[in-house]
Amino acid sequence: MTSILVVDDEPSMREFLKILLEKEGYQVTTAVDGGSALNLAEQDPFDLVISDIRMPGLTGLELLARLKQLRTEIAVIMITAFASPDDAVAAMKNGAFDYITKPFNVDEIKRVIRSALIRKQHDPPDPEHCFPEIIGRSAEMMRIFDLIKKIAPTPANVLIYGESGTGKELVAKAIHNRSRVAANPFVPITCSAIPESLLESELFGHVKGSFTGAIADKAGLFQQADTGTAFLDEIGELTPIIQTKLLRVLQEREFMPVGSTKTRQVNVRIIAATNRILEEEIIAGKFREDLYYRLAVVPIRVPPLRERIGDVPLLVEHFLKKYSALLGKEVQTISSYGMEVLMKYDFPGNVRELENIIERGVALELSNIILPENLILSLHRQERSKQEPRQADAPLFIAAHDENELYQQGLEEILQRIEKDMIIHALNKADHSKMRAAELLKLSFRSLRYKTKKHGID
Repeated sequence: MTSILVVDDEPSMREFLKILLEKEGYQVTTAVDGGSALNLAEQDPFDLVISDIRMPGLTGLELLARLKQLRTEIAVIMITAFASPDDAVAAMKNGAFDYITKPFNVDEIKRVIRSALIRKQHDPPDPEHCFPEIIGRSAEMMRIFDLIKKIAPTPANVLIYGESGTGKELVAKAIHNRSRVAANPFVPITCSAIPESLLESELFGHVKGSFTGAIADKAGLFQQADTGTAFLDEIGELTPIIQTKLLRVLQEREFMPVGSTKTRQVNVRIIAATNRILEEEIIAGKFREDLYYRLAVVPIRVPPLRERIGDVPLLVEHFLKKYSALLGKEVQTISSYGMEVLMKYDFPGNVRELENIIERGVALELSNIILPENLILSLHRQERSKQEPRQADAPLFIAAHDENELYQQGLEEILQRIEKDMIIHALNKADHSKMRAAELLKLSFRSLRYKTKKHGID
């Protein structure tokens, strides 16, 4: 629940605001003066503070300055019965969200509060969590930011997995940029974009005359990335032969260019990425298990956009600025209904699809606001609003039709049926990915694999 601190030396105003805001669903705490408000704010990270300006002891403006020292991101609204241009300027200069004079309109203060909370939610992260190359403030992204900060200074290899278009290369760059070799090369290669016959040469290089067309020696990815970071995107596309040679690079820190008889030493950190479930590829015999464990010293899952839909407004704002500048337009925002449409969309193409939607919208729009008719979405879109919500008291998995059947089957059989149904439900929800289903069920991958075999689930 959003928490608000109301500070005013007038009991009637404190009580009025407390009743008004609690009816709106906020959790409200009151304080009689600036000193007691500051003590409360030191103990509780309120989302918003509404403070009178003229109070005995610590004034509202002094309280504002102290609150901003305490937490720069806190939203503060100043109210006063003695309107003063100087106070208004001082309040806004010191970081107040807004300045309202008494008596105020109830609808007005509700609107200002909503705007302040939305602005606070969408403000850029504080410097400690700042990753300018990755747009996001959702809990999922904050966890990734914390993980990047922990692993970036280490030489550990990283495996980034997630659907296409989620921004896996951005995460790889963020790790490199915060590593001890940030000044050294970051060399990316998309394994699926290079013909199989040329991939070995692209990765390991070749010597002159090693094959038709090899008119000179060529440095491969690992030689170019020496002392830095090699980013292997779509690692699941590698052939068994290339997987074996890559394993040697990871184990021995050496490789042999195509056509050469001499090995070359290399010191490179490898960050790999995939949109496949490599554990399933291992079971199918398509990916080496020993290579997987060498690559996935630290695994990072980048969530699809539908799992962090709260980041959509931030991303929209970012892409609006980017494409307005690139296309010479002055499109500054998107209509409220247009934003509502995007917030209900499932984004099968993830962030990359959202970027394309906004680029097209800016290109088509003739005004300074993108209207819904200029948002071109996939024909296969799924709107969460159209999904039938399950009743809160309705059982998701039913193991018996009535009480008699329940006790005829017994506890063990009932639990086995529920377990099987839940696994099938999780697999369907995860598009038949066992690794994602294991995450949903909070099981290890090995446990899920055992249970699917036990229940005969294909």
